[in-house]
Amino acid sequence: MMIKPGPKNLITDVDGIKIGNAHDEACISGVTAILPDSAAVAGVDVRGGGPGTRETEVLRPDCLVERIDAVVLSGGSTFGLDAASGAVSALAAMKRGFEIKGMNIPIVPAAILFDLVNGGNKDWGEMPPYRALGKEAIKNASDQFDLGNVGAGFGAMAGTLKGGLGSCSAVSDDGIQVGAIIAVNPVGSVVVPKSHNFWAWALEQDGEFGGLGAPDLQENISLDAITSGRLCENTTLGVIATNVALTKSQAQRIAIMAHDGYARAIRPVHTPMDGDTIFAMSTERRELDQPEPLALARIGAIAADCVARAVARAVYHADSLGGVPSYRSYYKMNKN
Repeated sequence: MMIKPGPKNLITDVDGIKIGNAHDEACISGVTAILPDSAAVAGVDVRGGGPGTRETEVLRPDCLVERIDAVVLSGGSTFGLDAASGAVSALAAMKRGFEIKGMNIPIVPAAILFDLVNGGNKDWGEMPPYRALGKEAIKNASDQFDLGNVGAGFGAMAGTLKGGLGSCSAVSDDGIQVGAIIAVNPVGSVVVPKSHNFWAWALEQDGEFGGLGAPDLQENISLDAITSGRLCENTTLGVIATNVALTKSQAQRIAIMAHDGYARAIRPVHTPMDGDTIFAMSTERRELDQPEPLALARIGAIAADCVARAVARAVYHADSLGGVPSYRSYYKMNKN
């Protein structure tokens, strides 16, 4: 069995997935919408100590609704949860949603990250921009999108470097498709201390985040990624998508396994200051063709690697903004 990145090396290599992004340059924040072509089975797992979420309870296997219409990831902390309301309005206008007594009720789980003190103008009064950005993100949905300073990653930071939005895919020669999209804003570092190398270096495909490979360290490394200036200003959010048909409980297991990708790419991770969350989504285009435990383990393992790669790609493609240096600019200025 061979596994390699899909043609676009984006989550949209998974059949039936589109991504929409929107941002506000003045407030340095944005929104990402993950939009399946039709309602999709989904699960979620929250590992960070400071989460901000909406409609995650509906994804529990014992709850009524089986499928969702979109997932929204947003900056803005609590204010950003309103992005899901904008997405709901846009989807309702498209006649998408859970149908009950002639009404269409879009089901849109969401999660937010903290980017309120990144230098942008947050003096928005009683009308934060996130509802409008949520609507715009849905309308912008496409199978092509940029990485870095985009969508929910527009105002993000990764430790002391500029964070961003990252994505990648993995496609097997027997037709399994897995993709990840991650808004990277952790308290921890994505780079090995005293090096230019990403923690996720061992998982890189085709030089997708610089091709530096393994770090060449001459001394022990330490956990020096936390600084007091970044405490409580964090969270990494993501969505895993696959074309393999899953139940809600199976999707939740994929989300649980996918969190290992954060640990392979960010150090430290899942801190009390992060609200780390991963959603898993199935477009149900392909049936499981192996015994369930083996098939789920396989998809979950691929998903975790995709998460780690997407984290590194987010930071690698980000540009300096709001006084925060990008990975590429910082290491260009600090070459040994």
